[in-house]
Amino acid sequence: MSMLNLEYTYLNLPASFYSYTKPLRFQSPQLLIENEALLANLNIPQAYLNALISVDTDVKSVELSRAFSQAYAGHQFGHFTMLGDGRALVIGEIIKDTERYDLQLKGSGPSAYARRGDGKATAKAMLREYLISEAMHGLKIPTSRSIGVVATGETMMRERQEPAAVLGRIMKSHLRVGTFEYARYFLTTKDLEALLHYAVDRLYPRCRAAENMAIEFIVSVATNQFKLIAEWMRVGFIHGVMNTDNTALSGETFDYGPCAFMNQYHPKTVFSSIDTQGRYAFEQQGNIIQWNLVRLTEALLPLIEPDESRAIARAKTLIQSFDQEWAEIYNLSMAKKIGFNVADSTSKLLIAELLALMQLHEVDYTNTFAGLSHALPDSINPWNIPALRTWRKSWNETAEAQGYTMENRLQCMAAVNPVVIPRNHIVESLLSETGQWEANPEKKQRFQEALNIWSKPYFFDSNLIFWMTPPTQEDNIGHQTLCGT
Repeated sequence: MSMLNLEYTYLNLPASFYSYTKPLRFQSPQLLIENEALLANLNIPQAYLNALISVDTDVKSVELSRAFSQAYAGHQFGHFTMLGDGRALVIGEIIKDTERYDLQLKGSGPSAYARRGDGKATAKAMLREYLISEAMHGLKIPTSRSIGVVATGETMMRERQEPAAVLGRIMKSHLRVGTFEYARYFLTTKDLEALLHYAVDRLYPRCRAAENMAIEFIVSVATNQFKLIAEWMRVGFIHGVMNTDNTALSGETFDYGPCAFMNQYHPKTVFSSIDTQGRYAFEQQGNIIQWNLVRLTEALLPLIEPDESRAIARAKTLIQSFDQEWAEIYNLSMAKKIGFNVADSTSKLLIAELLALMQLHEVDYTNTFAGLSHALPDSINPWNIPALRTWRKSWNETAEAQGYTMENRLQCMAAVNPVVIPRNHIVESLLSETGQWEANPEKKQRFQEALNIWSKPYFFDSNLIFWMTPPTQEDNIGHQTLCGT
């Protein structure tokens, strides 16, 4: 199998930022699923992922000789700790149409940062990431992309014995807020400066011309993060574990562990089994991203100003701007969900009233907004509720008075209100069947059908009613997602 033309700019950083790591090799790895379109787009041969972890492979050893795991730290549920890629490694960097992507393996064995872990991952968790990351791509939300999942042929003990697998994914960068925390609190100021220059060159080169590169970098990261979290809120997505080590500086969603999509609307919705205090609940995501950005700002204090008191003063001014910028981005995103292309006091009031009604009547988040544009059947149509019909009448009158025709609104809403999302009960059903693929290929076909449906989430068709139907209240409340480690 031919080698890829990989690059390794990350290895230009001081050696403290990484550790060379090779994936475990297995006797009989079995390809579970492969993203053929993405592989073709990136000029990666099919079965390349399988070859990387097979003992019987013709991938040249040099292909793996510079693979590395990244060191980083992070605040996990508010508590700071040293971390690192315990079960992931970057094979190298791919260039496609001037864009640079990390090619990473996840679940490929322990690294120097494994912290006594085995470095492996369950097939169920890796297939979940494949499924949700590709659905997020379909929703037009910045995300890591999955190139495939390979079963290793081993079983592993988690809550019970489960088959193990390796995920292949790409991402613009795996640099995270926690990378800067690591440099700030474990390395030298010179190392921190090297990291900033690398991150700027790779992700935000325009910051080089700024009067203060560190501040301009924080501003750029913040804007991208605010846009990303607003996109999550737009579709009812709950990441579930917004630790600083899971906050990508590139503004991409990644590490799909205890993630889920909201069904019946409630702002305090939590599905993660480990988020017992609701720290990362749906309504908290805007606050948490600001908290994470404060941690990034703290880490960069020595590079904002040499004088600590002046650096703190400038940092405070910057931090105080976060809340307003987040509110503006979030409010515009929600305004578009009701067909307004400007967020003003009118749109904010309409949204607030609608969300309050949705919570009171426990209606489905996705179907409520989809129902503004499409004639949904009674079985899934929240707009049969009298209070919502009253709101809709007010919405129509207000919109018309402000010059928003129904045609204008429909065009605006069509781009932001999905018809289908990965319903949690369907996701769990698909993942519960993954162990049966070899004996029953129809199970895999159903998984692929879901991927196809979720790749076109803004297209409405009456045949999609099964995919649009939310779970019962009981099933929804009882649903929990696990970390996936």
